[in-house]
Amino acid sequence: MRPLSPRLRRDRHAGVRRGRDIEVASGVRFDVAPGAQLVLGDGCLIGEGTRIVVQAGRVEIGAEAVLGERCTLVAHSGVAIGAGAQLGHGAVIIDFDHGFADVERPIRRQALRSAPVTIGEGARIGLGASVLRGLEVGSWAIVDPRAVVTSDVPPGGHVGGVPAKPVADAAT
Repeated sequence: MRPLSPRLRRDRHAGVRRGRDIEVASGVRFDVAPGAQLVLGDGCLIGEGTRIVVQAGRVEIGAEAVLGERCTLVAHSGVAIGAGAQLGHGAVIIDFDHGFADVERPIRRQALRSAPVTIGEGARIGLGASVLRGLEVGSWAIVDPRAVVTSDVPPGGHVGGVPAKPVADAAT
């Protein structure tokens, strides 16, 4: 990991606000559209090859949050990642999907549907897991590796699978 690039330290990258002691690995890409905003909290870590695309709205990465290598965040409405949350390598957080009602029209020409995604404080998103449009993963929740989250996860909940379903705790 390395400290934030001089370009971002000087706030020349429009739409990016940063806290203190941020570490950004090599190959990280920020794409922030005009009018959109990316907020990097104090002490957050962003792993190698991660891509954060903010087409509209706001992406906020909380203090001490960790994004592993090759994570992808794409926002058309907004993504909020709570303080101390951890995203495993290759995790995907996406707040939109494409309409597909008209079978005669290419999907890329149909309207986007977007709704904010929230990852709570201290939540853990496993390696390669995906969290989809309009969902909330509660504080201290766990999402197993490769899971696809298609419904809200309650605070302290534990889900896994495709689609993600509650996982029984081994202690019960």
